[in-house]
This record gives sequence, C-alpha cells and structure tokens, in this order.
Amino acid sequence: MKFLAVILLSVLNWQPGIQIVQDSTVGVLLDEAIHGKKELVEVDGYRVQVYSSNKQQTAKGEALELEAQLTDKVSQTIYVKYESPFWKVRLGDFRTYDEAKEYKKIFVQQYPAMMGETYIVRDKILVME
Repeated sequence: MKFLAVILLSVLNWQPGIQIVQDSTVGVLLDEAIHGKKELVEVDGYRVQVYSSNKQQTAKGEALELEAQLTDKVSQTIYVKYESPFWKVRLGDFRTYDEAKEYKKIFVQQYPAMMGETYIVRDKILVME
C-alpha cells in the first residue's frame, strides 16, 4: 500500500489544482499498512459524567432517554452503564484530566442546565493502540 501511494504521488507530481478525494477507509487502510493494525484497548483515563441516579423506578429510563437526546448532538462517545445501584451516563475517552476538563467546559456551555450534574470521573477508557 505504501508503495502504491508513493507511485500515485510521483505520477501526480503534486501539481497545483489537483485534489485527491478518498473515502476515509482508504486512510485507515494505508495507516494500517504502514504502521501495523491497531487494536481497541482499555486503559485508565477519564470520562465526563453527565447523569447518575439510583432511583429504582426511573433511573434506567432517564439514562436511556438522555442518551437518545445526546446522540448526534455531542462529539464524544456516549456510555450508559449500570454500577449497582446507580445508572450513569458518561461521555468520551480522555487520556488526561485536562482533556476531560476542556470537554466538560464545552459541554456545560452547550447544556448549562446540566452543569450541576456534570463531573469528571476516572474510568477505564477505550483507545486505539
């Protein structure tokens, strides 16, 4: 794959006005060919918690409803999980506290009514390695 990319670039000679448009899968495949296939692994990190409740009658429904409301509106992965006796909604996979803090700031600007329930928490996160 790397060889093919080099040939393509030399043929095009980086001439002005030429734009290469490719599916994102091509970039992933090229990266895997050059650097080896990456795996999704679980490591220690941080997430932004936006909901937690232990109300047996309503907590699960509220957590799933919040997930549905946030889907397609937030830039981070949404995790709904049950850790007895709490249902929780958490956002993102942040390696550092500062990354999580920056995202929390953006989130509460977008959803100021949730400021009181939004916290940075330690969690196992998923990253590509």
